[in-house]
Amino acid sequence: MNEQTATSISHARRSSAATARTLLILGASGDLTGRLLLPGFAGLLGSGKVRPVRLAGAGSSGYGEEKWQERVRSVFADAEQKATTEGREVLEQVRASTSFHEVDVTAPGQLRSLIDSLEGPVAVYFALPPAVSEKACRLLVETGVPEGTRLVLEKPFGSSAQSARDLNAILAQLVPERDVFRVDHFLGKGTVFNILGLRFANRLLEPVWSNLHIEKVEIFFDEDLALENRAGYYDNAGALRDMIQSHLLQVMALLALNAPASLGERNLRDHIGSLLRAARVKPGYAETTRRARYTAGEINGKAIPSYTDEPGVDPAKNTETLAELEIEINNMRWAGVPFILRSGKALGRRRKEAMITFKPVPHLPTGFHGVDEPTRLRIGFSPETLQLEIDVNGPGDIFTLDRAVLATEMNTSNLLPYGEVLDGVLAGDPLLSVRGDIAEDCWRIVEPVLHAWEAGEVPLEEYPAGSLGPSSWPTSCDGGQLGAPVSSTPLKPTV
Repeated sequence: MNEQTATSISHARRSSAATARTLLILGASGDLTGRLLLPGFAGLLGSGKVRPVRLAGAGSSGYGEEKWQERVRSVFADAEQKATTEGREVLEQVRASTSFHEVDVTAPGQLRSLIDSLEGPVAVYFALPPAVSEKACRLLVETGVPEGTRLVLEKPFGSSAQSARDLNAILAQLVPERDVFRVDHFLGKGTVFNILGLRFANRLLEPVWSNLHIEKVEIFFDEDLALENRAGYYDNAGALRDMIQSHLLQVMALLALNAPASLGERNLRDHIGSLLRAARVKPGYAETTRRARYTAGEINGKAIPSYTDEPGVDPAKNTETLAELEIEINNMRWAGVPFILRSGKALGRRRKEAMITFKPVPHLPTGFHGVDEPTRLRIGFSPETLQLEIDVNGPGDIFTLDRAVLATEMNTSNLLPYGEVLDGVLAGDPLLSVRGDIAEDCWRIVEPVLHAWEAGEVPLEEYPAGSLGPSSWPTSCDGGQLGAPVSSTPLKPTV
């Protein structure tokens, strides 16, 4: 795709809906707003890619205009250091016009009155606990919202397939589906298009991207962070709900979907939905799923208490901090290929990657020595990297097979993840938003597993903080780390 075509597509996306004139953040005093939303928004403004919009914060009494102004000023000052000349002007205009509003979103009529008082179209960002956001939306059904209003909701979207359907029904009474943005900040534009570009722009890969040549696909999101004072949320969610249900299933869909006709949101999201409808966790959950919880240990020289000793944790909930699912996709391309999704906390190594393992060659000529290892393609997330692991003739003895790794870095966005999210929200482009039916299907896939775990059908194992996970899990074996191959031949991208 040439630059002119790409620019035309981008312009078309932005022209398909009116640009939001006001961003209203509900939960202005919260951690999400200060740590992620405002820095992402400031980075977007500082890039000079968007025109000034009004920023309004809202919260209950006790926070106030002065604290809000100071929060915005501090975050925007940091963003100015990397901003373009035009971006600094936009940052100053938005900062000078920002306002704070005391509002109880659970009181009838208050949120609608606030939206009416702001310049529209208004993008309403619910940076609130899910239960509060749902109650606020139910109240809005009684009053309606002005035409063009956009509703932006954080994960988790519902707590089950039924609750997701119920919430979708509420939102459908308020705005069209194109104006509902279910945030998945894990999938920024850079990650999405790196996967799609790698898959569909390379003749070398696309013909072998199926069960004829691929043995298994593994998606990891292992963190070296422990609970980090998030017991209020995490102890009610766990690793399966927090990461696999809401994020890794989306990555799986991008890796497995058929080629869409275009990169328009309807084409792409139709293909994601079709793929997820074909996916399930095979019953016999003691064999196809695993769960574990960390005990006391050490990470990077820091002592980590056992999860059950963390402040705010209820040990009786048996919340898992490490989860793994084996998913099967029942279609012609992927039948028989296991997709293994794993995510956990307090592990001894950060591992954020998709690893595609290819089947062995059907015949290796007699005479070669050494280890014939499977070909592997590894796609790294944050940072965005690519590694191809192949067998080659080793040094010294040409009959001995040795391992070589071709490695390169992929392009990354200069925006923070929430900057990319807000760019789509303000422009009215739902490409990176999770569509309603897709959100429901993600719950459908994991819900039987959650029921089996609650019934005690799958044991809750343990692993020391700072380890690679339970030693009996094949995915806990140290099979190499992305970005640190034993030997590598760097690939230099050409311009």
